[in-house]
Amino acid sequence: MTATKPDQDVIDLLVDQHEQIRSLFAEVRESEGEAKQQAFQDLVRLLAVHESAEEQVVHPAARADAGDAVVDARLREESEAKRELSELYDMGTSAPGFDARFAAFEQAVLDHARHEEQEEFPQLRRDTDPQRLRQMAGAVRAAEAISPTRPHPAAGESPVSNMLLGPPVAVFDRMRDAVRDWRQSHDSEHQSHGR
Repeated sequence: MTATKPDQDVIDLLVDQHEQIRSLFAEVRESEGEAKQQAFQDLVRLLAVHESAEEQVVHPAARADAGDAVVDARLREESEAKRELSELYDMGTSAPGFDARFAAFEQAVLDHARHEEQEEFPQLRRDTDPQRLRQMAGAVRAAEAISPTRPHPAAGESPVSNMLLGPPVAVFDRMRDAVRDWRQSHDSEHQSHGR
């Protein structure tokens, strides 16, 4: 995931992740075949843990500063993004129509990140003690460690549902990821020996 700095606050951490997300979007757009699939899997994994951590740590804290309307709008955007990402994941990068849907999804996610950076994060930085912001970065990292690595739209956006459903779903996702990675390396190994 994201390289972490011990003194980094939560806003800097999330903005760094937004940059990584932008970079992965470009990589998916510019790649083909297996490289495109791998870049998309990396993007799915980062978006899933990033949004889950925001829902558990950042949005509840920002509610007091940025207000319910701002936070509720971000949660609606995240809910829609989870649904769309789940459908794109099921569709696969080689499916007809993937690129057009992916482009629309990219625009929605980048708009969402811009809204957070312009509406939510400045108020959080202004109204929250710097030490608390650094502690929140640690909480985001901890939440990411137990977050699912795929979108699960049915799980909801509440911190409670993420905390209850996140760890078991995350274990299942990580097991599926490990099996998928093993199969890919196993298939590649067989292809290279078969030549």
